[in-house]
Amino acid sequence: MEGQEITREAALSREDHKHACHLLLYADTGAKLFGKIPIKHIVLMQMRFDGLLGFPGGLVKPSEESLEAGLTRELQEEVGVPVAVTADDYVSSHLAPAPPCLITHFYTKKIEEAELIDIERAAVATAADHGLEVLGMVRVPLYTLRNGGGLPWFLSHSFISNSRAQLLEALQRLGLVPLRALEEAVRQADVRRADQGEPH
Repeated sequence: MEGQEITREAALSREDHKHACHLLLYADTGAKLFGKIPIKHIVLMQMRFDGLLGFPGGLVKPSEESLEAGLTRELQEEVGVPVAVTADDYVSSHLAPAPPCLITHFYTKKIEEAELIDIERAAVATAADHGLEVLGMVRVPLYTLRNGGGLPWFLSHSFISNSRAQLLEALQRLGLVPLRALEEAVRQADVRRADQGEPH
């Protein structure tokens, strides 16, 4: 469940709500899986302390700092290097379905592959939250293998709040996965989740 989308202005006017900002980092790549399957793009998520998948980021206080400044601060703690986030990277704001009185703000930022690799290394070597709030960065497999592995299996895992919906929206909006392939991956993932007794 994604929750109701609201404007940034409306979100910031809700002083009784908590605000959480998260970032999808991605880069283009010429790498190939097993030397033959083009990966094309690298998208980063993370395994959280609770075992759920999500994006780097966290709670911010709009009364004390801008959303972007707060997100940049959270990223420093979680990935170990400064990642400058600007209003140009902003995508959307949603009233989170759970917990109540939380608004999630979502950002996407394209960087160079070398920068992304540096972030992956720093997330392990220097990030203050590594091994505590963050158990590790993960790359989203954007391909589908013959046995259904790859993106369909990844999407069948458990995600925090609306991060799965954010991921799917970003993959479509940014053109990182062809629409038909994305729809089929979601269909396969939903079948797998249903077989496991999980809600879609």
